[in-house]
Amino acid sequence: MTRLYIIRFCDDELMTSTRPPSLGDAEGDAAVDPVHAWDAHNTRLAGHLQHASLESMDALPLLRWATDTFNAGRVVLNTSFQYSGVAMIHMAAEAGLQLRYATIDTLRLHPETYAFLRQLEDRYNIDIEVQRPDAEQVQGMVRRFGEYLFFDSKTLQEYCCQIRKVKPNERLLTTVDCWISGMRRDQSDHRRQTPKAMTVSEYGSRRQILKLNPMADWGEDRMLDFIRDNDIPRHPLYDQGYKSIGCFICSTPVSDAEDQRAGRWRWFNSDDRIDPQEAKECGLHIPRYNI
Repeated sequence: MTRLYIIRFCDDELMTSTRPPSLGDAEGDAAVDPVHAWDAHNTRLAGHLQHASLESMDALPLLRWATDTFNAGRVVLNTSFQYSGVAMIHMAAEAGLQLRYATIDTLRLHPETYAFLRQLEDRYNIDIEVQRPDAEQVQGMVRRFGEYLFFDSKTLQEYCCQIRKVKPNERLLTTVDCWISGMRRDQSDHRRQTPKAMTVSEYGSRRQILKLNPMADWGEDRMLDFIRDNDIPRHPLYDQGYKSIGCFICSTPVSDAEDQRAGRWRWFNSDDRIDPQEAKECGLHIPRYNI
């Protein structure tokens, strides 16, 4: 008999699945009861955080630990092809680590980003999964608020990011137990306390996901030295003055005196009503209210 699991709420829509939660190594037998399976899985992740010396590991050992700990199909390195993400692609590919690579295509990326994606696939002989927003949700948003809603208010900018970026990432995370991110502490004040390992909730579920930030403690100088010394490809927009790369309107070049993320949604920089650091987050790395 096919079992039907109600696995998550997504705004107005009840999502169902016939798959029991896949929870990594040797956990499939517990998946008959999804609630107990998730509890066992969450306890296991908490144990990793408590007992493994993840915070003291450098980037490559932490990537290796992830691939040794979880099934290959349940570990994803999700990147927008900035320095950190590409450096980790290089590390993982050169070390022969078995994991998935992914990116979020908001449908508004720079042409250079699409070309760079193909360049990386060819250079490292990898397949990069491309997650895209739901077409009906994008069309509904544009019909209601207009194509350039992100100029009108911080709320609408966040809504645009949610539809185009956050929700595709949430769909990706339903298929993994370990999410590898390129966040670094030197990118902004808001990210200054970024840990190397933490748990995040799958949206609409009690299931936890281990989120790793292996390069959290890398500074810009060390990053650039590593990229130069290993002949790692650089996103071409860096040569045009970009320090943070996203959608083609919402990310812009910055001056040497500006914060790395100052070019994100630049029109909010002078709005005194908005926290200058919170204004620079799309929501991908900020937990949503989970019901």
